[in-house]
Order: sequence, then structure tokens, then C-alpha cells
Amino acid sequence: MTAQPRFMTLTDAAEELAVSQSQMYALVKSGDLQAIQVGGRGQWRVERVKLEEYIARMYEQAEKQRGKLKLEDLPAE
Repeated sequence: MTAQPRFMTLTDAAEELAVSQSQMYALVKSGDLQAIQVGGRGQWRVERVKLEEYIARMYEQAEKQRGKLKLEDLPAE
């Protein structure tokens, strides 16, 4: 079993969250998701632990909102 790399590209992180690359960039630009720029071309990288922390925060937010929503307010899947 191979260890997962510490850092991910924005493309890889977007795949993990099932969102577009532009949505992922917006999360980084807004500061909602911490990322760093590396290399001469300043390519963005997301540390796997930061992505997991972001996911945990989103679960906490969802839990708080769940108590405020009625079933008919939830989007249809």
C-alpha cells in the first residue's frame, strides 16, 4: 500500500470534492481553503490535511444548518 502524497494539485483536489477547477480556485482565492504557490510558475498546491480540515468545517456548517432547515427547503438530488 503506497502512502498518499502530502500535496495535491488544484485539479486533484477538485476531483476529490467533485467540483470544477474554477470552483476550487475560488475556494483558494477566498481563503476558505488554504493553499500555497510553488515553483517558478507559481503552481498552486493544497496540503491533504488542509483539504481534510476544510471538509470537516463544511460538515460542521452543514450540521448547524440542518437544524434550521425544513425538509422542503433541501434541494432535490
